[in-house]
Amino acid sequence: MPRYIIERDIPDIGSAERVALREAAQKSNGVLAEMKAENKSIQWEHSYVAGNKTFCVYIADDETLIHEHAQRSGFPATQVTKIRKMIDPVTAEPDA
Repeated sequence: MPRYIIERDIPDIGSAERVALREAAQKSNGVLAEMKAENKSIQWEHSYVAGNKTFCVYIADDETLIHEHAQRSGFPATQVTKIRKMIDPVTAEPDA
């Protein structure tokens, strides 16, 4: 399944209290559970919280599911980017 980065513009999210972040995660998880019950393949991996944005990593069958989740949850999907490849420090190692 493809992996996506979702950039969400959410004013002051970086200064949100833990309780607010927990509630947001619960809302997202609830929508994801509803979508799973509808046989829609979408999964949240994790998110990074910055000043006025979050950067979320999701796995989904296609980008339309990302936008559906955003609409149903109320969390904007300002920009959605499909991840083509991943690299990490091990990528620098010569082939064995």
